[in-house]
Amino acid sequence: MAEVRFWREGPIGHVVFSNPPRLNAMTLEMWRALPGAVAALDADPEVRVIVCRGDGERAFISGADISQFERLRATVAAQAEYERALEEAYRAPMKATKPVLASIRGVCMGGGLGFAAACDLRIAADDVAFRMPAARLGLGYSPAGVRRFVHLIGAANTCDLFFTARTFDAREALRIGFVSRVVPAAELERATAELCAEIAANAPLTVAAAKFAVQQALEDPERRDLAKAQRMVEACFASEDHVEGRRAFLEKRKPQFHGR
Repeated sequence: MAEVRFWREGPIGHVVFSNPPRLNAMTLEMWRALPGAVAALDADPEVRVIVCRGDGERAFISGADISQFERLRATVAAQAEYERALEEAYRAPMKATKPVLASIRGVCMGGGLGFAAACDLRIAADDVAFRMPAARLGLGYSPAGVRRFVHLIGAANTCDLFFTARTFDAREALRIGFVSRVVPAAELERATAELCAEIAANAPLTVAAAKFAVQQALEDPERRDLAKAQRMVEACFASEDHVEGRRAFLEKRKPQFHGR
């Protein structure tokens, strides 16, 4: 059964893309379910960070489920409806107030590459095969989606990946800045858990303020909410967590933050 599963484990929210027979290819139903899964975890006060991964060891997301294309993307109107669902799924990690991490192993292509680009951080196993195959399928890629790639890896690298539709590996993904860390495949789960724990141990208000400020920096100037970004900074200084952070530093102990 193709589905998006999600749950909380301690301060970590987990989202899993599950369609193993098709290398976790995303059906329209999965794309539609994804924003709700991320939003539910984001709304949970116990969650400090959300990690997204594919089911099993063979793939993160291999792309959209092509078997649905003839039925769901055959006309201009149907394509527009599909693109709306796709863009809502891509925007889910950006709309979340908490950090969203993509933990990538195996195949990461098409929609998988697009979703990973929308996450805040990406950690990859050294066995990943990345690809943006839109030019081999005759698909148009949304301007908003292309812009995310340009912000992340620059215009020249974006042109390279979209124009050639070639496969590239984790080493190149690290070189161009698509991922921030590459680890041996056998160590991906441990490295992901350590990264999540490191983020979860920090002051939630500070992390949220930093994420919001980054998102505003990527917006068009006329759409930026810098006043809210400043209010979030001021809330950090006025918080109990700021008091706790100072005390912990002076007492040479680990701080215990509560997000207030």
